[in-house]
Amino acid sequence: MVEKIIETENLTYSYDDNLAVDHISFSVEKGEILGFLGPNGAGKTTTVKMLTGQFAPQEGWAKVLGFDVAREPKKIHEKIGVCFEEKNLYPRLTVKENLEFFANLFGLEVDIDSLLKRVDLSKWIGDKAETLSKGLQQRVMFARSLINDPDVLFLDEPTSGLDPISADAIRNIILSEKKKGKTVFLTTHNMMEADKLSDRVAFIHEGKIVALDTPENLKLKLGKRTLKVKMRTEKGFKEETLPLRDSETPKRAKELLEKRNIATIHTQEATLEEVFMKLTGRKLEQ
Repeated sequence: MVEKIIETENLTYSYDDNLAVDHISFSVEKGEILGFLGPNGAGKTTTVKMLTGQFAPQEGWAKVLGFDVAREPKKIHEKIGVCFEEKNLYPRLTVKENLEFFANLFGLEVDIDSLLKRVDLSKWIGDKAETLSKGLQQRVMFARSLINDPDVLFLDEPTSGLDPISADAIRNIILSEKKKGKTVFLTTHNMMEADKLSDRVAFIHEGKIVALDTPENLKLKLGKRTLKVKMRTEKGFKEETLPLRDSETPKRAKELLEKRNIATIHTQEATLEEVFMKLTGRKLEQ
């Protein structure tokens, strides 16, 4: 039997006249990474704040690990880890002192040295948070979200603004947590990141979920797959792009192959960015 770790039904939240989250319903299974995708202002962060017990839903309900987010937030806090984009470390405390402080808040005895090794931060254990790069601070934030060995991780733009090496380090940690059976709720603007990490993705637009499926299914249903053919000519090379769903493509591809001047030929898959644009008519950055 599938175990649902996160469940929502008609989850709703407004800021005055702005309906930020508009009656959304979805669930997340144990050990699953759900990518929750949308532009700024779409309702992603508000949804996370309701699921983590920071905001009470104004309509509908949500449960995390079987606990109601409105009535039992403390029980949820004991079993989840949260990493927001905003850095809120204590700047004058060292990396180790920051993590020891939050371990004490949970009343836990934590092997901080082992935790830092797990996220590849041992080298900076005695450095003050204010001296660290943005990437290293984000890794400390991520380490902090693991303090209580949570069953669910809520990650809000965990790699935003990071250099490629730091971002990749965070992604590898996320995947390692999934291998341990952890459930991950991930918000991100990075479509390549969502595609790589997520078992399923949900697109949220103007407070509503407009699609929810695996990245592969969404790209097959809504994206454009093309066949790119590069041909040799007297002046160099010429490239032709053929849409794979076009009924004329097989005929045209056969004509090109018969000319025997093919340099390269390959398919190009659709992207989640293209899927989102088709669903909403806008880019994620807009």
